[in-house]
Amino acid sequence: MTTEARLRAFVAVAETGSVRAAAQRLVVTESAVSAAVSALTRDVGTPLLEREGRGLRLTPSGQTYAGYARTILGLHAEALAAARGDADPSQGKVRLAAVTTAGEHVLPVVLASFRAAYPGIELGLEVGTREHVWGMLATHEADLVIAGRPPASLKATVRAMRPNLLVVVGAPEVALTRGFDPERATWLMREEGSGTRETCEALLAALDVDPPTLTLGSNGAVVAGAAAGLGVTLVSRDAVRGMLATGEVAEIAVPQTPLRRPWHAVTYPRPTAATGILVAHLLAQEGPPETRWRRPPHRRVPTAPAGRRSPAAAPAADAG
Repeated sequence: MTTEARLRAFVAVAETGSVRAAAQRLVVTESAVSAAVSALTRDVGTPLLEREGRGLRLTPSGQTYAGYARTILGLHAEALAAARGDADPSQGKVRLAAVTTAGEHVLPVVLASFRAAYPGIELGLEVGTREHVWGMLATHEADLVIAGRPPASLKATVRAMRPNLLVVVGAPEVALTRGFDPERATWLMREEGSGTRETCEALLAALDVDPPTLTLGSNGAVVAGAAAGLGVTLVSRDAVRGMLATGEVAEIAVPQTPLRRPWHAVTYPRPTAATGILVAHLLAQEGPPETRWRRPPHRRVPTAPAGRRSPAAAPAADAG
């Protein structure tokens, strides 16, 4: 096996926790995966995996090496796409990653028009939490990320921004109730790692309330729960635009909302040619101001010093 194949086998075992699952993911035999991981371990010179019950887990050295392995594989895929795209950008490849709301409600229409205009460019889209998609960019497993504001530690470039308002919604009868009390309502929360969840928690802290919460684990679930009267939730207006129009849910007036949390289209400083074409396509889209992508202002977004957050600035986490 080549070094790349060994790395892929090792990363698959690291992510699935077993040789069998890794073999199924890679569509190879279990013996091939075992041989690849054994050969890689000999090359490294220290154990990378250890038994845990019926499965496998990374040793401390394995955890360190796995991070490098993902980056090596990501860079290799990026290098291939860059080289082939330089020869003919219209036949290139773009690896997209997006947080759930953007992947489900912002990108589909744009990607459909992009595919129609550039049928030769191969597209791949992975949807996940904010932590997951920024991690993919950090390890060069994604060429373009659509999410909230990128982490300050990530050496990346914002190519375009689009308005995104976070609003509190619930069943129409809840919205009609006079004197809505955010402390007495049940707040429906996204899964751990969601930027919207973190923003909602910060909002409640800024309002100095400690209401009951219920975690439903996905964007679709919290919206459906809100429509059914299970509680209220903080959500991107992009995700409920149609339901607001039909009256299935209603916007609830809560202090400090709506929150402005723009979508960001982010790449590494040197994007591939095909990625550049997709960014240009985003910026060329027409429509109402609330759905248009624009170039970011030529200034760095300020970040508050650690330990100094005023109540008004508390809900500053990114959406996702």
